[in-house]
Formats: sequence, C-alpha cells, structure tokens
Amino acid sequence: MNPLSNDELERYDRQMRINGWGQEGQARLRSSKVVVAGVGGLGCPASTYLVASGVGTVRVIDAEKVELSNLNRQTLHWTSDVGNYKVESAFQKLSYLNPNVKIEAARDQITEGNVVDLVRGFDVVIDAMDNYVTRFMLNKACVRERIPFIHGAVHGFEGQMTTIIPFSTPCLSCIFPEPPREVRPFPIVGTTPATIATLQVTEALKILTGLGKTLGGRLLIFDGTDLCFQEIKIERNPKCSVCGDSKH
Repeated sequence: MNPLSNDELERYDRQMRINGWGQEGQARLRSSKVVVAGVGGLGCPASTYLVASGVGTVRVIDAEKVELSNLNRQTLHWTSDVGNYKVESAFQKLSYLNPNVKIEAARDQITEGNVVDLVRGFDVVIDAMDNYVTRFMLNKACVRERIPFIHGAVHGFEGQMTTIIPFSTPCLSCIFPEPPREVRPFPIVGTTPATIATLQVTEALKILTGLGKTLGGRLLIFDGTDLCFQEIKIERNPKCSVCGDSKH
C-alpha cells in the first residue's frame, strides 16, 4: 500500500488524530469505494462528506435535472445549475472539493435491470433516494452482493436511518414487508436530510475504517420539532423474501 502523500497527511490530519484511525485507517479509506444513490437532499451532504474525508472512489447516481425547488436543501446545486443534470453539477463541486478522490458520475435511472451492475464491487452503498421502490431494489442488490447498505429517509422535520449488513442485521424488507405509503411531492426542510446524511456517512466511515459499532439492528428516528432521537430495536425476519434463511 502506497504511503500517504504530504498533501494527504495535511488534508486529513484532524481525523487521523482519532484513536485507532491514523494513517492506516486513512489508507483504508483511500482504497475504498462508496456508492451514493441519489444526489438530492440526502445525497448532496453525504457525497460532500465522503469526498472531504478521502474515500478513494465515490460514485453518485442520479438521472434527474436540477430544479429551482431543489435548492432549499440540495446544497451541491446552485442557482446557475438549474436545468443541468444533478450528477454533472455534483461532479464539478466534488472535484473542486478534493482532487484526490475519484468521482464517478452515473447519469442512470436505477432499475431492476441495472441496479446490481451499479453497486457491484463497491464497499458501501448509501441510500439517498426519495422513494421506497428504488430503495427496495438497492436493498435486494446489496444483500445479493453482500454490500453494507445504509438506509436513510426523511419527511418534513423527521428522518430515520439504519445500517444493513447482509445476513447479519435486518434488511429493509425485514423492517418494511410492504412499502410505506408515500405522498409526492413531500414536505422537507433542508436541515433534516443534512442531519440524516451526515449520520449515514459517519456509519460508512466506521465500517470502512473498522472503528466503532454500527446501527445494525436498530432503527434511529429523528424528530427535529422536538430535537430528539429515538431508537427502535429491529430483528431479522428468517422468512424474509430478500435475506431470509433460505437465501444464504
């Protein structure tokens, strides 16, 4: 493994001071690959902090264009980006932020036909989607490929997240046997996805560096109106159609 450059040693100095992180942990990040599925309210802060922390490859996936109504929360997209593809807007800003990181901009609509190819070979997938149909596709693909999947969802002042380690923790289909009812467009304040996304990245960094304990087996609920967090214990369903005992 190549030693860290002087630029890297200075850029990542403060996080390498964390006990157990050091140059070895930073080198692990540099060799890691993370998918951010969606470059909206969750995906913008998630990809920003992954790139800032020095994850070696970050693939952002989104097929949509920037709209003016996105700008209250999607902070990688600016007024001048309205009408441009989100992945192109994100690629530009993220490349400026940290030229040491390889940014892959995938202008794709995630489907049953391409989801496995989009995540295969990556170390972590961050759920930054705005709908459960696509989340369930990602969940199934990550279980199949045995890739940790960090779920996040937001609505108004509320958010939730959990970490899914295939065949070790409950998967998304264990938690939600049926897709939750969704209303579109849904209300959202920008700070809610920012809160959940930074927690998702915290989980990803812990997995990649081998530090700490993940949120696996626990669903974290955030209520911004009371500014409080709750934890709900969740368990694997041995008969789950995605990760049940017959799927091993």
